[in-house]
Amino acid sequence: MKTLTLIIKREFIAKVRNKSFIVMTFLSPLLFVGMAVLIGYLSSMNKDSVTQIAIHDEAGYLKNDFKSDKYTKYTDLSAIPFEIAKDTASNSYEGLLYIPKVDSLQLLLDKVEYISEDSPSIEFISDVEDVIDSTLTSENLKHLGFDATKIDKAKVNSDLKLSKFSGGKSLKGLNEIKIAIGGMMGYLIMMFIIIYGNFVMRSVIEEKTSRIIEIIISSVKPFQLMMGKIIGNSMAGLLQFLIWVVVGIILMFVAQSFFGLQMGAGSVDPAAMEMAQQSANFSKIQLYINEIMNLPILLMIISFIIYFIGGYFLYSSLYAAIGAAVDSETDSQQFLLPIIMPLMIAVYVGFFTVINDPHGTVATVFSIIPFTSPIVMLMRIPFLEPQHYWQLGLSIVLLFATFTFVVWFASKIYRVGILMYGKKPTWGELIKWLKY
Repeated sequence: MKTLTLIIKREFIAKVRNKSFIVMTFLSPLLFVGMAVLIGYLSSMNKDSVTQIAIHDEAGYLKNDFKSDKYTKYTDLSAIPFEIAKDTASNSYEGLLYIPKVDSLQLLLDKVEYISEDSPSIEFISDVEDVIDSTLTSENLKHLGFDATKIDKAKVNSDLKLSKFSGGKSLKGLNEIKIAIGGMMGYLIMMFIIIYGNFVMRSVIEEKTSRIIEIIISSVKPFQLMMGKIIGNSMAGLLQFLIWVVVGIILMFVAQSFFGLQMGAGSVDPAAMEMAQQSANFSKIQLYINEIMNLPILLMIISFIIYFIGGYFLYSSLYAAIGAAVDSETDSQQFLLPIIMPLMIAVYVGFFTVINDPHGTVATVFSIIPFTSPIVMLMRIPFLEPQHYWQLGLSIVLLFATFTFVVWFASKIYRVGILMYGKKPTWGELIKWLKY
């Protein structure tokens, strides 16, 4: 145990004293905040700009139906010849909407043309088509003897109320909020596994190629060395993550001080709060907040820690085995795909299956399989009812049982691989090493 502690301490100190580790620990939050500010600034610039569109409607069919707003301004050039309007639009406008003169209004279905050097956005195309469809539909209704105005008045927008068998209310979009919370936790685990698993692998490769490993292995057991690397790097990663959280909180307060962002209930004006409480939107927000607070938050936090530890140790032992089996990172690529694939499958299963059927066969199976459970089960936990908790317990037991087996499996490869040089191993040779 004393030897393992020394190895963990050595790996931890070596990692946190690394210049790149120190720089990225404090630079990463600043980069993320800077990117967010830049994206927000660029988005605001786009919103402030007005797209200028010219219209040339030869018969005046649709020009009055295109209404300008704060993002798009339509200018009617129908009074001048088409060729002149086209030349004018090419110099002063984003594009020209050409509506030819036809014998019947219905012939405009595929005759309207948008002329521009740049391809328009899908949203703009959809808006133009909606205007054309609405106008032609109204003409069709008139032609068939229907009153389009009365039909518009007869249209209704239903509002489906959601409730539970227990008598409580449910809300629209709650599943999306749950999957977002679970997905964020699962994504954090996946990124931590990939980033710090690679750190473990690089550490093994560096010591192996520099022949330091031959000296170290004369004093400690290969299993102790492998576990020390895994635990030491994980502690360094947790420290980095904690620093990111602290720096993020500090940046929030800085943003509040310099940019006037109001956070917290104490910063809200009582009069404004009273007015907001009278609005339906505020009531809905309160309902969503109440629903989120009713989620099993404590269970989610405990499960996150358990799956964080189990998932990281499971995959890091494999990364360590790969590092011991190869002589360079280039040689490791053939072995990394089988490790990364379960993580990618877990993400896709989580986002495309759990959100639609959190208790379905696919979601349940993948939340129990140890190599995908750290991500999929975390996405399922916000949906779990007490009768499903046995699945959570089974998933955790299988995860740590598999971790124990994988550590034994990886230590066999690690024990042989750290002293093998000069030859790129194959899958068959790795299997043979298990027998030694």
